[in-house]
Amino acid sequence: MKTKNLCILGSTGSIGAQTLDVVRAYPDHYSVYAICANRSIDKLVEQALEFRPEVVCIADESLYEPLKEKFSSIGSIQPPKIWAGTDAIAEVVTLPSIDVVVAAMVGYAGLRPTIEAIKAGKTIALANKETLVVAGEIICDLALTHHTPILPVDSEHSAIFQSLVGEERNEIEKILLTASGGPFRTFSLEQMKAVTANDALKHPNWDMGAKITIDSASMMNKGFEVIEAKWLFGVPVEKIQVLVHPQSIVHSAVQFKDGAIKAQLGAPDMRLPIQYALSFPNRLDSDFPRADLIALKNLTFEQPDMERFPNLGLAYEAMRKGGNIPCVLNAANEVVNLAFRQGRCGFLQMSDIDFRLSKIIVRTK
Repeated sequence: MKTKNLCILGSTGSIGAQTLDVVRAYPDHYSVYAICANRSIDKLVEQALEFRPEVVCIADESLYEPLKEKFSSIGSIQPPKIWAGTDAIAEVVTLPSIDVVVAAMVGYAGLRPTIEAIKAGKTIALANKETLVVAGEIICDLALTHHTPILPVDSEHSAIFQSLVGEERNEIEKILLTASGGPFRTFSLEQMKAVTANDALKHPNWDMGAKITIDSASMMNKGFEVIEAKWLFGVPVEKIQVLVHPQSIVHSAVQFKDGAIKAQLGAPDMRLPIQYALSFPNRLDSDFPRADLIALKNLTFEQPDMERFPNLGLAYEAMRKGGNIPCVLNAANEVVNLAFRQGRCGFLQMSDIDFRLSKIIVRTK
């Protein structure tokens, strides 16, 4: 493999940091050309000192001077080019030297730079599901027009993608999208009334950022993944079935028209799908944890309970209605997710607010 130059959007977040773990393990395969973050300048400087990117970009323009001063105070290195602002992030992804853009910014903010990267013909390693939730048709049309590959980084969509390799001519009967069930899988509605953000952030299997971990607890994250799968793999939502799989070993599966099911299994470690997206179509050696099926003994699957986790049903309904409804549902969820993390609304209130807003949108559409 020739060395690939990476631009990592959201380098200081969970996916960005784990992408750098992969780069650290394969310095001959990957080089970090640009890193971008929203506000975490200390971590950004730390990453820059280790990986020596050409460009460091901060989304919050008010932090441009503080970031510049931090590099100026380090006299032993040649400082990188420092860019700031959302326009700068949209521009950095188009730089000619960049081969792969890792789209790991959280929320709606990841949409514009992903669009610009597609137009520039960069390979997209997509970890920002909101990009397809709010603009799936636009993104897919652009990718076809510019012949730009979009390689999924989410563990579930990577599993589906891996299960489809070599099956291009075969019809998908059903996508089986797995979910851990989150920390409240066995909680009653009464118990969920009292949970806090700290409770919700204790995911049983995955190490993720705060926003995504809360979405996972409410199953809104899984609802968005249904919408993402619809666009990535070109299937109607009726062919996407969510299965609660508490062990998080079967990352997802595809059932074909002859009834055969292909699944991708592995330890719950995000570095595995990240590495696959960066190395595709090759597989590289790794010392990442292995799934020990004998030690596990049991792999179980359950139907999701949409009464206790109505956000999943809301996402299905939003996709069926189409238009701008998935976009508005995403916007509403970003607001209530933050409110819950800040203690301004309860866990069950998040679903209530999303539901009421969605009903208003459906009536006025």
